[in-house]
Amino acid sequence: MGGFPELVALSAVMGLSIFLSLPIVLAKSIASRTIALLNAVAIGILIFLLADVFSDAATIIYTNPASPYLANSAYALAFVLAVVFCYLILFAIEHRTPGRALPPRTMALVVAAAIGFQNLTEGLVFGATWAVGLTGLLTVIFVGFFLQNVTEGFPIAAPLLGKGERAIGVLVGLFLVGGLPTIIGGVVGYYYNSDLLDVVFDALAIGAILYSILPMLRVAFRPADTPEASYRKQQIIYAGILVGFVLGFLVNAI
Repeated sequence: MGGFPELVALSAVMGLSIFLSLPIVLAKSIASRTIALLNAVAIGILIFLLADVFSDAATIIYTNPASPYLANSAYALAFVLAVVFCYLILFAIEHRTPGRALPPRTMALVVAAAIGFQNLTEGLVFGATWAVGLTGLLTVIFVGFFLQNVTEGFPIAAPLLGKGERAIGVLVGLFLVGGLPTIIGGVVGYYYNSDLLDVVFDALAIGAILYSILPMLRVAFRPADTPEASYRKQQIIYAGILVGFVLGFLVNAI
């Protein structure tokens, strides 16, 4: 087992693996069908992340010794309040001007923040496990988080696809918002670990992901120019969402 510098280095590798998807989302010429497919895959990944993040929080919330189906009331309350708080804050931001939707860059920032909250929790888990010295478990956590983070660049970039706003500086900034919290979480988790902290950050991630999926679905199912094109687009969307969900599951299962 290495020391603190090795922890920071490995946390950085996990968090910044999100940049491995950058060459794909920066491609200069992307066909409209490919954009629709990537958007759908991104939605599928986010849907999987909802389930994945909740499963992490549930292992803490449902720890009542009397029954595995009874929740710890304090953790459950903190979880619900954090989800509602995050969701309502985003709703208030988007609807501060009636009839005006979030700009693509802002929507991408919301997705990046949601993934950042999730990665912060993952970093906390990694840092706490490193401090305890469970080498075998560390390997599983590192590989799993690394592979999962590789896929997370697509949901962040999805709102910008086809918008002409995929400047490398913008995407790098958004990817850092999503990836750097892994390093922060690793450092914090090494010195301090709290179940309540994990539950709150998981809940904030769920609130942000849940809210960000809605406008992405709205755009995904927007009718095309002709009925035939709309039908083909819907087929792509249905297939892409399934592929994204399965991809997220398979990467997480490795």
